[in-house]
Amino acid sequence: MSLPPGSTIGILGGGQLGRMMALSAARLGYKCHILDPHEHPCAAEVSAQFTRAAFDDAEALKRFADACDVITYEFENIPVAPLTVLGPKLVPGTRSLEVAQDRGNEKRFLESCGVRVAPWREVDGDGDIVAALEALGSPILLKSRRYGYDGKGQAWVQRADEAAAAWEAIGRQPAVAEARMIFDAEFSVILARGRSGDTAAFPLTRNHHDGGILRTSTVPAGPAIDAMANEAIAAAGAIEEALDHVGVLTVEFFACADGPIVNEIAPRVHNSGHWTIEGAHTSQFEQHLRAILGLPLGDPSLVSASATMENLIGPEVERWLDYVSEPGADLHLYGKGEARPGRKMGHVTRLR
Repeated sequence: MSLPPGSTIGILGGGQLGRMMALSAARLGYKCHILDPHEHPCAAEVSAQFTRAAFDDAEALKRFADACDVITYEFENIPVAPLTVLGPKLVPGTRSLEVAQDRGNEKRFLESCGVRVAPWREVDGDGDIVAALEALGSPILLKSRRYGYDGKGQAWVQRADEAAAAWEAIGRQPAVAEARMIFDAEFSVILARGRSGDTAAFPLTRNHHDGGILRTSTVPAGPAIDAMANEAIAAAGAIEEALDHVGVLTVEFFACADGPIVNEIAPRVHNSGHWTIEGAHTSQFEQHLRAILGLPLGDPSLVSASATMENLIGPEVERWLDYVSEPGADLHLYGKGEARPGRKMGHVTRLR
């Protein structure tokens, strides 16, 4: 059953992904209601309603559910147990959150789907780091199991005598250790799945990171990556089906000599898909809404020969006038206020 225009879409989280989702919803005639613990989340500026509450506030969540026709989320680090009060209105469901929130659970789940991941080991102390070095070889990448993003909660380990310092560097938190992967590039598959199980994949997107933060995304991804499209999209489809995921799911890959290796998943719209706003016939944000609202999925193909998205990090946003003045550049500012180092303040998309 499709929800008609005028319905209210609840969004857990008030960041830039929620903001761009709300803008897409308004264009289609839907209203958005944001729930977020911060005083002035940027998504609330462009939404019909805003509830300031913690994500584990059961009473606030009940009122939120009563006010919304369907509820989704814009990031995955939300306590899962309190969300049971949202019932079937929450789309995607909590299974996708549970898997994506913990890197150990995620890797076991991916392997159960028949998807290839980097060789890895669980880590619960510096002794496990030494054992991982022996099992996986040097170097290994240590990643906290929870709450890591944009390179946070990560440390490279070359030798056994570095184990204690690496354990301290990630806050002595449960972690995974991954073997170093040799790859030509990083890319992502953004795949939408509708309520009836139908899917639509955006063109593969080549990603360039600097300091653990995404800097640029480019489509087409190039012949070498595009040759992996069938295998990578099939892997993403297997993941979505196993999760019974409805909405957009993003799978990040390493392009290795023997094929694609999954790095991680995000059960939501993703930074590497921002180019779709101008560059695809249907943006990732509209596509996610179409899926959770029970609407037909849209056309994800490119509208031009190529598209490139550039993130504006921290004080780079101060060059906004240059981007506004640049022919063919589409500027998106998130309205976040202080331009702290490492903070994503906006992006620019260029079509060719």
